[in-house]
Amino acid sequence: MKCIQCGTDNNLKDRTANQGRCKNCYHRFAFEPTTMSAKTRFTDQFFAKLLNDLSANNTLYFTPKQLFYLLEKRLAKKQRKTEIGGTIGCGFILIIFGLFSIITPIGWLLLVIGVLVIFLGWLQSQSKPKYPKTLLITQAMTEAWLERWNQANPTPEKLLQQPCQQSIRVNIKPDIAAYSFDRLVVCDRAEIAQMLIANNFHFDNNCAVLSLTGYPQSIFEMTMQMLRNNPNLQVYGLHDCSPGGMKLVHQLQTDANWFAENNVVIVDVGLLPRQIMATKQNMPIQVSEASAAAAKALSTEIRQNLLPQELEWLESGNFVEIESFTPLRLMQILNSSIAKSNRNIIDGSDQGLDGMDLTIENDNDNYFYVIDSFG
Repeated sequence: MKCIQCGTDNNLKDRTANQGRCKNCYHRFAFEPTTMSAKTRFTDQFFAKLLNDLSANNTLYFTPKQLFYLLEKRLAKKQRKTEIGGTIGCGFILIIFGLFSIITPIGWLLLVIGVLVIFLGWLQSQSKPKYPKTLLITQAMTEAWLERWNQANPTPEKLLQQPCQQSIRVNIKPDIAAYSFDRLVVCDRAEIAQMLIANNFHFDNNCAVLSLTGYPQSIFEMTMQMLRNNPNLQVYGLHDCSPGGMKLVHQLQTDANWFAENNVVIVDVGLLPRQIMATKQNMPIQVSEASAAAAKALSTEIRQNLLPQELEWLESGNFVEIESFTPLRLMQILNSSIAKSNRNIIDGSDQGLDGMDLTIENDNDNYFYVIDSFG
């Protein structure tokens, strides 16, 4: 296992003799793979690359839950590769035993079975992987691993902390308050709004970003005042694909604190069940009884905007969280969706206003595993 500080390879004997530190630079290893579960076994290099990729080479901020989801995705992919390799390896072993006893019927049988097992392994490698209904890891496990990482290394610079609920209002000069934005993105949770703001999404898109809960509190009322000055304002709702997320746009349309009394264009960019069902991407679909109960309790006004298959999907307890996207990919598909909806609004078309385009392939997960011996 290589040290991330100096690159020196340390086998288990080296790590043990040096109390879990590098034999060359004495840097402490955060993880000892030989003591970890086979399904969740990884090295310091693996975790360092995870942080680097998630932050796009330390240029983008990310939330703790985005770290959790990318770690889950990569461990699941790693386990799948191990399982496929085991299947193919078993096939080759059967073929070898068959060759040694080829003069007997059993030998030929082993050869045939071995070839079939290898073929099945190949088919498995070509098939599209599916997320399990039960994920490999939990958020608590991710938090514990992150704490171990922080004990041996600097805390990840781009990892966001819990959004601060500031109640102190910021005084804005009248000439600035008269200014407005062309667009507004409303997120169903403060964590998503915080992440977009931290990554300057609002500057790059002349777009205000707020959460349904009123984040950021210090400028919320002032920002809303500025937004109402623009009769051509376009509003985009961004939310989880969950019963709670389905309520966001309806609240924006009917709540007097938002836009009940304003004739503004409100676009539901998703996540929507129809997007999840249509995409070919490997999505972390989870299931819970609480989500199923919440879906069945949705009001008639919200249900009438969903297709029958969407309601069935939600009432089965399925849900997908928006933080399962990396910061880079989330902003890519949000930018694409805003641009697409702008074109449709200009053309007077209603098509394409029903959600984010999830077909963008770059999800910041084009990586290679480092071959690293645990011994």
